[in-house]
Amino acid sequence: MFNGSETTATVLVILVAVGVLGWSLNRARSYGKLGILAWLQSVVLTVPWLLFLSLFAIGIYVNLVAILFVLIASAGLYIFLGQRLRKAGQDAVLQERAQKLVANNPESSDTHKPEEQGAAPLDNLKVPPTEINAAVPEVVPIPIEELKIIQGIFGIDTFFTTETIPYQEGVIFKGNMRGTDPEEVYSRLSTPLKERLGDRYRLFLVEGPEERPVVIVLPSSNDPQPATVPQQVLAVILLVATILTTIEAAGALLNFDFFTNPERFQEALPISIGIWMVFAVHELGHWLTAQRHQVRLGMPFFIPSLQIGSFGAITRFQSLLPNRKALFDIALAGPAAGGIVSLLMLMAGLFLSQEGSLFQLPAQFFQGSILVGGLARVILGRALQESMVDVHPLTIVGWLGLVVTALNLMPAGQLDGGRIVQSIYGRKIAQRTTIATLIILGIIAIINPANPLILYWAIVILFLQRSLERPSLNEITEPDDTRAILGLLALFLMIATLIPFTPALAMRLGIGG
Repeated sequence: MFNGSETTATVLVILVAVGVLGWSLNRARSYGKLGILAWLQSVVLTVPWLLFLSLFAIGIYVNLVAILFVLIASAGLYIFLGQRLRKAGQDAVLQERAQKLVANNPESSDTHKPEEQGAAPLDNLKVPPTEINAAVPEVVPIPIEELKIIQGIFGIDTFFTTETIPYQEGVIFKGNMRGTDPEEVYSRLSTPLKERLGDRYRLFLVEGPEERPVVIVLPSSNDPQPATVPQQVLAVILLVATILTTIEAAGALLNFDFFTNPERFQEALPISIGIWMVFAVHELGHWLTAQRHQVRLGMPFFIPSLQIGSFGAITRFQSLLPNRKALFDIALAGPAAGGIVSLLMLMAGLFLSQEGSLFQLPAQFFQGSILVGGLARVILGRALQESMVDVHPLTIVGWLGLVVTALNLMPAGQLDGGRIVQSIYGRKIAQRTTIATLIILGIIAIINPANPLILYWAIVILFLQRSLERPSLNEITEPDDTRAILGLLALFLMIATLIPFTPALAMRLGIGG
């Protein structure tokens, strides 16, 4: 029987999700129709998952046909609301531009000011208040000649600048984005910048503190740098350590300790190779997608784990991301590839399982995952009602692969799940989901101290992965609805893999008794 920590984790996830929905509704009201439409989009895809989890938590089984019907209906409604949202957004932009034209008409009919030529004059260049208070002489991070060239790329039909502020080694241009398509505006700004100044500067189109687009220009010397020699050495050391821990984890499944019986490593090698196949496919998915978006990835830093072999790898970007779509595609490609391979291994292992298979697992073991337990119930049937279940080794390898994939899909920091959330919902929401994830992991670790895996993973996220990815060059353009649906599907599969059955539902389905 469960000690209650699994049910508590399910309830915590539901409460956090409901709290986020309530908070987001209160915030959406201040944005009028656009805010409500955006909130409804999040609701139509979130509520079905909350409903299913709530029913599971109280031991009610939902028919598969009903689940598919609700998911298809919610996806269709999501796309419909997305179309309404974009139309409303375009209408709002056109209305705002018309109001500004009417307000500025008396001045524009008299004379053409320098600002109307597209560039903010150098007289508007301001020094942050901290530097003024410290009596530091005004320092322009970019040479005046090059600053004038940069100002020349702006126009009244792309980005009308009103203020120029020094920022780090570059400058921030505040103003009004005049185009309705941020991707087109970014292209019309970045292309002439590259033509006039080559690769010396990078142009970022991001959301400012006032939730309005701003342009930041920074020297290319601030681009992500390749890994140093010590970092490369560390990556190799972690790779070797992870190879050893995967063999140790495989040996534990075979009831021997690899570190005290190294001569038996050949027995654990097949399972270890299977685990590494999942890791290799995961990283290959990241790499191939990054190549398609012309983004460079650094060496993977694998995180060894004695319990499951490895938590996966930390992979840094070594070049700037062009947009949030690229961030989403690269983040999703790894767990999608690794997850599909793991799922195929799991299903093949379940189909090959028969009496006398290599491994014997307690039937209650399948209660630990809604996804794995549900598939096992469909394929193995009544075998799960026995006290011990004979399973093929591929079942174990696939299961471990799904667990590692699910852990990396948690919506926190620079994990794949955190990157997915950041790409779809932006940096503010990604920061909040990171905090919520760490709080939930901490509570579960306190409730269930006998399992150090959760605490270990929470520490890894806190110290290594909690920071968000740096903004992409075009941070304004959001991923399309299809990507949003795929992202939510990935997060749902993460929950289905890590959340266990309640004892009542497991008993009703005939899993473990």
